[in-house]
Amino acid sequence: MTNTIDGFGEQVFNMTVMKNSLSEPTFLALKKTIESGCALDARVADEVAEAMKEWALERGCTHYTHWFQPLTGATAEKHDSFITPDFKGGMITRFSGEELTQGEPDASSFPSGGLRATFEARGYTGWDPTSPAFIKDGTLCVPTIFCGYHGEALDKKTPLLRSMAALNKQVCRLGKLFGVESKGDQMAYTTLGSEQEYFLIDEDLYNARLDLQQTGRTLFGCAPAKHQQMEDHYFGAIRTRILAFMQDLDAALWRLGVPAKTRHNEVCPAQFELAPMFENLNLSIDHNMLTMELLHKTAEEHGLVCLLHEKPFAGVNGSGKHNNWSICGPDGKNWLSPGDNPHENAKFMTVICALIKAVDTHADLLRATVATAGNDHRLGANEAPPAIVSIFLGDQLSDIIEQISKGGASTSKHGGHIELGVDLLPKLPRGNTDRNRTSPFAFTGNKFEFRAVGSNQNPAGANVVLNTIVAEALDEISAALEAATAKGEDFNTALQTLLAGIVKKHRRILFDGDNYTDEWRDEAAARGLPNMRTTPEALKMLKTDKAKKLFAKYGVLSEQELASRYEVYIEAYEKTVAIEAAVAVEMARTMIVPSALESVQSLAATIAAVADCCPVTQTKALCCKTQEHAEKALAACDKLEAAAHPAEQLAAMLELREAVDTLETIVPDALWPLPTYAEMLFLY
Repeated sequence: MTNTIDGFGEQVFNMTVMKNSLSEPTFLALKKTIESGCALDARVADEVAEAMKEWALERGCTHYTHWFQPLTGATAEKHDSFITPDFKGGMITRFSGEELTQGEPDASSFPSGGLRATFEARGYTGWDPTSPAFIKDGTLCVPTIFCGYHGEALDKKTPLLRSMAALNKQVCRLGKLFGVESKGDQMAYTTLGSEQEYFLIDEDLYNARLDLQQTGRTLFGCAPAKHQQMEDHYFGAIRTRILAFMQDLDAALWRLGVPAKTRHNEVCPAQFELAPMFENLNLSIDHNMLTMELLHKTAEEHGLVCLLHEKPFAGVNGSGKHNNWSICGPDGKNWLSPGDNPHENAKFMTVICALIKAVDTHADLLRATVATAGNDHRLGANEAPPAIVSIFLGDQLSDIIEQISKGGASTSKHGGHIELGVDLLPKLPRGNTDRNRTSPFAFTGNKFEFRAVGSNQNPAGANVVLNTIVAEALDEISAALEAATAKGEDFNTALQTLLAGIVKKHRRILFDGDNYTDEWRDEAAARGLPNMRTTPEALKMLKTDKAKKLFAKYGVLSEQELASRYEVYIEAYEKTVAIEAAVAVEMARTMIVPSALESVQSLAATIAAVADCCPVTQTKALCCKTQEHAEKALAACDKLEAAAHPAEQLAAMLELREAVDTLETIVPDALWPLPTYAEMLFLY
């Protein structure tokens, strides 16, 4: 058997390939850009392009593409060949620095939320040298940004890179106050590990479900007698068919340099998870987008279909994308990892307090980043966090936060004393906190896990907000410390006073208990925490003056760019609900009700045939019940077609589903036109 690990990164134009194929000055210039974020000298682009082309040709490529992430939430690509006529009846291969650095796909048909009119077709892609080129499906893919003619961000990557730059600036600023020196040209950056949950079902069953084909989720379906109650699927032995899929998926991801690390069965039958190693945030998001694409492609090769909808099946677990986020400082250390000395712990505690401040101030924006029609069905049920954003710190850290709010920490809940001086926190063991599976934003030892991101989402949106709000918090903390020390105040005293004030003001966001309970919902309301249960409610937070000022101040999104996001996302929500409504009506009228009426006809014939010799009371009741719910389904279809707004459509769909799901329990299996949950959830 071939060792697929040995092929890790073989389809990536990575540092090793660059070093071997570029001149030393060009390689060093490109390496500096990648590591420090400085501008790339345009003069090196031609050499890099030529080296990329030769490397790609050696591996059988005939085309290249600028690979970008428009506001559709997916990726996009337009392929161009390397060939150029030589005007002698032949051709040569060519890939110039200009072709590498800039492309011009048509921008008119991508969602722009008003940033571009339909007749304004011009859009530009620009090379992102910090994310390496790679080969996919025999094509050289160059990661790029995507912007309009006047520089408007039309994609997910552009604001992400802007937010990373904003956070880098503020982390380095805070670092100077703590005497942190960067290592060479190294800058601060955020890291991400995106755990990806997904479902697999048999391709034949998928093809028999119009709702799955058109919407990605089942609009009808009863929970089977056995589904996930026994919890025997979670971390269970992986079935042979699924393991073969996972092995091929890992091999494909590894060739593309995606550090897929963990694979396992999830809670619900037919549900699984893939988790990668941590990487630079920008690269990690590119890799997650590749992962989602390869999940679909590899599943097809195994006669399966991968479902990435947040709630493909009602009544059981949905799927998320756990966003494990941390900060790497200019000293090369993880600033969300407890330190080995009081000075390191003071810095750690400052970052923790910055996150508390940021999340409390902008909980509404974080909720908006995960607002989609699919995620509305998931949030708040079956291990998904609720729509109320709160922070879990764990017993030990929560205890120290409490002490800080009272004037300074002096002991650790788990023993030990804090040394006097700059310290704010005792030395903490790794894994110093339990996990709270119900918390939307949980500290897990050396990172924060934002669990509300939907499985089908591009994680860039959540991280743009997270980077920006933390940048703001660090900005305000640094400014306060700079002002205090400029007045001659002792740094450590000023820091302790500042952090105590932050904790007192923002402690309402902290909650270590069960986020699912009605008691927490009531308590959160009393604390004044926002609870936006639907996408329309949440997306309105993008239109507030607070949001406009935040993104404009740090150069992440202009007011026009932010407004465009609202328009794109609300339109996507409305279209999604409208499509689901149309599909539900079509399935009910053309598949489900006819089957129910056939059952009624069969029952009526039986009743007529045996009425003179047998009691048929129960049979008549069953016949009447089937007819009754068929009528209810048709009435709900009429109501659904008349509904004008998403809220009305969703309510009518629930009414229709109730009638249809009742019919599923009484119409004979031989007549029922759809694969059932019992068939789809159990793969053999």
